[in-house]
Amino acid sequence: MSVEEVFKNTEIKMRKAVSVLKDDLASIRTGRASSGLVDHIRVDYHGVSVPLEQIASVAVPDVRMIVIQPWEKDILPNIEKAILKSELGLTPASDGNVIRLSLPQLTEERRNELVKMVRKRVEDGKVAVRNVRREGLEKLRDLKESKEISEDEQKRALGHLQQLTDKSTEEIDQIAKGKETELLEF
Repeated sequence: MSVEEVFKNTEIKMRKAVSVLKDDLASIRTGRASSGLVDHIRVDYHGVSVPLEQIASVAVPDVRMIVIQPWEKDILPNIEKAILKSELGLTPASDGNVIRLSLPQLTEERRNELVKMVRKRVEDGKVAVRNVRREGLEKLRDLKESKEISEDEQKRALGHLQQLTDKSTEEIDQIAKGKETELLEF
């Protein structure tokens, strides 16, 4: 394995960690409707657990409403059950054709709880990035020990690795700041 391959693998894994965090934070309810709120919901469809977006269309007609229209009407009760089981804390309203999820205004206390949850998940994302960095450090150390790179090359590589880590951490901080701002808006 070359230094470039270490950088490439490290960068890919760091981007993946940031992407996972983005998806995770998208599922946190902010008082504003978003189709991302229901992305993680899995529905029992003929004995198989499938993502909601594979069996229904999700629309956001206004800032406080999500409308879910299943492609088959007989799956409606299963979607309702899945929503009730999810951590959204929303009660689905069905008219036999579509399910409407109405998002109530968040209380100040709930907003603060959600901000704490966001901060914990952001810290988990940063830990994931640091773990990727540690893997890269170990690979660079192995390359030096096997005399594939010199000590000077290792030092330059370590600096570049730190730059990748800082870039990913900065991106995570920006995502967190945006989500916290969104949560604290009234």
